[in-house]
Amino acid sequence: MSGICGIVHADGAPVDRQLLHAMTAFMAFRGPDAQDVWIDGPVGLGHALLRTTPESEHEHQPLSLDGKVWITADARIDGQAELRKQLAAQGRTNLATADDIELILHAYHAWGEDCVLHLIGDFAFAIWDGPRWQLFCARDHFGVKPFFYATVGQGLVFSNTLDCLRKHPAVSDTLNDLSIADHLLFEFIQDPNATAFADIQRLAPAQCLIWSADGPRLKTYWELPDKIEVRYRPAGDYVEHFNELLAVAVADRLRTDRVAVEMSGGLDSTAVTVVALQQLKAQSRPFELDAYTMVFDRLIQDQERYYSGLAAKHLGIPIHYSVGDDFKLFEKNDRTKWHGPEPAHCPVPEMVICTMAEAAQAGHRVVLTGWDGDNLLDESPNPYFRHLLKEGKFFRMLSGIVSHAISQRLRILPRCREWLNRWRRKYAASIPSYPVWLNPELEQRLNLPARWAQYNRPPSTSRPLRPRARKGFSSLLETSSFFDFCDAGVTHRAMEFRHPLLDLRLLDYCLSLPPFPWCVKKEILRAAMRGALPEPVRLRPKTPLAGFPHVVLLQRAEARGIDRFAASPALDRYITRSNIPPVCGTDDPESSWMNMRPISLDNWLKSL
Repeated sequence: MSGICGIVHADGAPVDRQLLHAMTAFMAFRGPDAQDVWIDGPVGLGHALLRTTPESEHEHQPLSLDGKVWITADARIDGQAELRKQLAAQGRTNLATADDIELILHAYHAWGEDCVLHLIGDFAFAIWDGPRWQLFCARDHFGVKPFFYATVGQGLVFSNTLDCLRKHPAVSDTLNDLSIADHLLFEFIQDPNATAFADIQRLAPAQCLIWSADGPRLKTYWELPDKIEVRYRPAGDYVEHFNELLAVAVADRLRTDRVAVEMSGGLDSTAVTVVALQQLKAQSRPFELDAYTMVFDRLIQDQERYYSGLAAKHLGIPIHYSVGDDFKLFEKNDRTKWHGPEPAHCPVPEMVICTMAEAAQAGHRVVLTGWDGDNLLDESPNPYFRHLLKEGKFFRMLSGIVSHAISQRLRILPRCREWLNRWRRKYAASIPSYPVWLNPELEQRLNLPARWAQYNRPPSTSRPLRPRARKGFSSLLETSSFFDFCDAGVTHRAMEFRHPLLDLRLLDYCLSLPPFPWCVKKEILRAAMRGALPEPVRLRPKTPLAGFPHVVLLQRAEARGIDRFAASPALDRYITRSNIPPVCGTDDPESSWMNMRPISLDNWLKSL
């Protein structure tokens, strides 16, 4: 994840060269291979380079193709063969050896602001268009790469690293109280354009920023598609097409001979590992593929060591285990190096950082993950059956219900009441209690009870064919900071995380599949992995963590001090400290998790 930054002055004042150099140098932790700046009077761009592909060995930024339009980017562009064809049709030349950043520039020269309609991949970039005297910035579809900006007088300062913006003397440290309240209530800021700081904004996923002397203008360039059902006559064609798209998604995200995989014992990450291994072997040159897994041997019941070990042995790849039995609540040490530019609720930092630290220590710069197979491929068949009933397709509906019942070994009628009661209990338990420790003045000023009620309102009565997918991916688009946990701006590790199951081509296809049988319990992925994974792994049902580590840790004597934590004076603005219930010894995972949020916020406020 390379670092990018820039300063633009609308009043024509020259950019402070020393300041831009300082901002760029600050990002050396995320771009250790080279740092450089380009300045032209009131405009300046900075870049800190992290090399992760063979093409990047010759990459240099900031970059221009014509000396008039300049770019600084943190980007991986996928589907390059198709993009080159489109660009060639627009009259662009010298495309054969163009790298990711050059392709973005070519796309901008060809289509202007509409260039993002032709780009797929993970990216955050800023293009200075000298002839138009305009800055064009964009963030990728799911917000894997971050992008922050602040209006400074008549100008703009931007970066993909929030703390870099805070190096600018005109960007204040004043906090955004509503964002802090969102963190306490929901863990994530609800406004996709807001940050924890009043002066600093972020681009939402799939959003562009166009800045000129008239000021900033925001534009959303992509929304989650409504797909029309695709039907193949031979059932095998569904799986074959899925395999083709998964292979392309993984291949576009490899582009290196040395890669790590965050591989649990579940289906998603092991499937990504299978395809990555196939792709690397096909290159007929030496490669290194390592799996990293977090396990518990004593703290809670956990089968990840067994299932991930089965997969690693079957594939013949090394696997490295990070054991979580000795994790501690709110522990800070040199290993975690957890620095959140914004507050993050992370009572056990090692759970987030452990495998990442191991991979970084081994020198890996590219890490593949299995995000987000659950939303993509794990749907209830019921909305689809209701759709078939509404459409009058009774035979397909009945045959699907029977097939599903047989596959699940269910007796339908005797269990209908049980399912209904279970659903009611599940929904009732899914709404946690409103916290009692918020500062009353803050509550009243920001009308937080109404915000809480709006967030926890009952689900919509609309019944699309893929409700879980639409809800999950919509939430991802609205939660702009979701992927910050693996961004170098938080981890301070020069590593790039890549998520093949979030490939747009794969998403489009899976949203167009008949939900039953292919997207029920990941049937199409299980079919695709037949013979490629050990059967216990391929057929393993979705298995959440078999316990709550923080609940177990709260039972220990060493955790007693948590209830007596010494709060900083800054916390009083948000919290009535005396109203926080004791958490040590509690066995309620939801309430204890929520009631520890003030501690996370206090630790962050102290770090400021």
